[in-house]
Amino acid sequence: MLYFRFLFALTIGCLFITPAHAEMGWPEKEELKFGFIKLTDMAPLAIAYEKGYFEDEGLYVSLEAQANWKVLLDGVIDGQLDGAHMLAGQPLGATIGFGTQAHIITAFSMDLNGNGITVSNTVWDLMKKNLAMQDDGKPVHPIKADALKPVVKQYKAEGKPFNMGMVFPVSTHNYELRYWLAAGDIHPGYYAPHKGDTSGQIDADVLLSVTPPPQMPATLEAGTIYGYCVGEPWNQQAVFKGIGVPVITDYEIWKNNPEKVFGVSKEWADKYPNTHIRVVKALIRAAAWLDENNNANRPEAVKYLSQPNYVGADYDVIANSMTGTFEYEKGDKRDIPDFNVFFRHNATYPYYSDAIWYLTQMRRWGQIPDHKDDNWYMETARNVYRPDIYTLAAKELIKEKKMSASDFPDFSKETGFKPPQTEFIDGITFDGSKPNDYLESLPIGLKSTDKL
Repeated sequence: MLYFRFLFALTIGCLFITPAHAEMGWPEKEELKFGFIKLTDMAPLAIAYEKGYFEDEGLYVSLEAQANWKVLLDGVIDGQLDGAHMLAGQPLGATIGFGTQAHIITAFSMDLNGNGITVSNTVWDLMKKNLAMQDDGKPVHPIKADALKPVVKQYKAEGKPFNMGMVFPVSTHNYELRYWLAAGDIHPGYYAPHKGDTSGQIDADVLLSVTPPPQMPATLEAGTIYGYCVGEPWNQQAVFKGIGVPVITDYEIWKNNPEKVFGVSKEWADKYPNTHIRVVKALIRAAAWLDENNNANRPEAVKYLSQPNYVGADYDVIANSMTGTFEYEKGDKRDIPDFNVFFRHNATYPYYSDAIWYLTQMRRWGQIPDHKDDNWYMETARNVYRPDIYTLAAKELIKEKKMSASDFPDFSKETGFKPPQTEFIDGITFDGSKPNDYLESLPIGLKSTDKL
């Protein structure tokens, strides 16, 4: 193995003397350990490993499942992990000092969509009374939180706090669940870190608390929570176990929303720039493989993911969403080809506007306790999201003819901001260049100079 690596380094060194590859040399660090949580959207890491894309870059990677998102983040911060599958809000939250203070960056967005909101069978039976039905007797989708509001009111009248689970305070799941609830005029509560209150339950109609993703179904079955927002396969697991019903996907809350990212510390990225670019190259190839030919590779991907060293759920449970369908109530399986997107729609590009949406939600619910001007949002996004590194990786792949320019945004024109997005469940438009205007447009949540 040492002899092989010597030859690899020698060969790469020779290759990168040429002008066409002058930007990037061999990896400064070959042995890498990356962390992940047991969710299907860790797939780019698994595929980059299984298909040999990491090794193509001279990287010898080990992938290790982590107990929860905090342990994972701490591992990246203290150097036990070189990088990790992260919630999109984690690099942002850490960098601005919510919870943990550390400068984390991302140069790769791992996927779009992929989450759902599930409720217990009891809650679902009560919600169904408030829903419009199709001719076949199945509910009209998307299901809005308006149907949950009378149920929450009933539980409150009975003296029962309405508890729901999400996976982490700066998780996409927390913000998506809050967005869905608020769109149905249900207050999900505020944070007040400046007062030492990080419960997120101030003025709440529904009490949200953290539950690790693999524990969601069991916690629901035990009656500790009445519903949750989580990634797959843990919504479909509730269907298979007959303990709950997914009522909406995040695709229906915000079409093609950014979900996970690959995060590293800024210090690590500065120390190992060539290694970082090569990691991003391998992940881009993996994401493209996952989506190519209209998801033709997904069944093979599910075989990998069902292994205990990755997600470890049954093949059929993972396939239920990964292969382009999603099952709501048992037997109500519907086509959602974009439930999991790994490369289409420029999914891997780290857009500044995506970062800004997450920052607006942190401000909306009090995790950012003070008003920030628009420039602060822009600067913070640029400090954490690194499309410049992504672009270097993509251009190398194009030079090597492993990818084509048409696979990527037009880098000569790309600003890092998506056009204003309109496909939210409440119909409110998000323009990433105007974060404070967006906050003002949301009926529930902190605005302008509001402070708890």
